[in-house]
Amino acid sequence: MTEKFLDRVYNEYTPEKTKALYDDWAQTYDAEVGDNGYATPGRVADALMRYLPGPDTPVLDFGCGTGLSGAALRLAGVITIDGMDPSPEMIDIAREKQIYRDLKLINVNDPMPIEHNVYSAITAIGVIGIGAAPPQTFFTLMKALKRRGVLALSLNDHALKDPAYEAALNQWLDCGAACLRLKEYGTHLPGQDLKSTVYIIEKN
Repeated sequence: MTEKFLDRVYNEYTPEKTKALYDDWAQTYDAEVGDNGYATPGRVADALMRYLPGPDTPVLDFGCGTGLSGAALRLAGVITIDGMDPSPEMIDIAREKQIYRDLKLINVNDPMPIEHNVYSAITAIGVIGIGAAPPQTFFTLMKALKRRGVLALSLNDHALKDPAYEAALNQWLDCGAACLRLKEYGTHLPGQDLKSTVYIIEKN
């Protein structure tokens, strides 16, 4: 019987344990989330295309996993996609999809895995939340954006119940360092009765 990782992925883990879980999940990830109707990658990709300067604008798919998010971006019309993820097992599968211009392995203990002011568009699709990346990841991604760059991300119901996640986002919005361009609540994993909010944030 195939192990079901969705039954335990939303528990609190250390970064090392989270990485180990996703390493173990890599071979069955696409099938399991697909069976549960994973809709957020398509929703984020379609939202991003409304604000992307052009389809040839390079997009960083942060937390790319097995490449499902990159596939959604490509389907939406993005031409150039780079991927980053802490799981080597998942990156190996993403590489097989031949979607990415470049794939980089992240050290979970690296406080600055991306240089500042390098991308005009970044996605974090199903990445920031309970059992995945912590709230401070939002700051890392915003600092990696160029001025007037856009961050397209999602927060699922578990993350939305924890005020720390939207608080991290609101720190940028409330001081005028960024603008909220889109916020849409909708389908995430219907098989798990979960929804998510998709955001488009523009850096000032």
